[in-house]
Amino acid sequence: MREHTTPTQRSLLVTWVAFGTTFGTVRLITHGIRGGWLPWGNVSMGGTHLHHYNLGIGTLAGVGMVAVRGDAQYIGHPAVAAAYGAGAALIADEFALLLDLQDVYWAKQGRISVDVSFGVMSVLGLYLTAVPFWHELARVTGRHARERLGR
Repeated sequence: MREHTTPTQRSLLVTWVAFGTTFGTVRLITHGIRGGWLPWGNVSMGGTHLHHYNLGIGTLAGVGMVAVRGDAQYIGHPAVAAAYGAGAALIADEFALLLDLQDVYWAKQGRISVDVSFGVMSVLGLYLTAVPFWHELARVTGRHARERLGR
């Protein structure tokens, strides 16, 4: 894979996989908590329920600090890309709650969180697959045109 992808493409791929994996895992956990088939419950602090978007905000803040600090060894590092994807998924999964500032996770209005998350996964996945195709097509077409024109 390294021979055929750039560091940016690899970071985007790790971000995409982390987003999808985190989104799926969080959905599974929340259904397990609600259905009572997981041995643990909601996370609370001082009697206040902590939504998982809080963890996402903290994760993205950490990724932002890494980016702002600018250490070259961490920029584009797979762990940073994975943290970014996971943090974004934790927030996107509760998009409906943040949009209306109401806990609608299990209500009909909560479906927008799923739609947004699938939209993000689809757009990034499409980008990851389509951009290399168009770049290769442009390269091959350009080479062919140069050969035909004798340059």
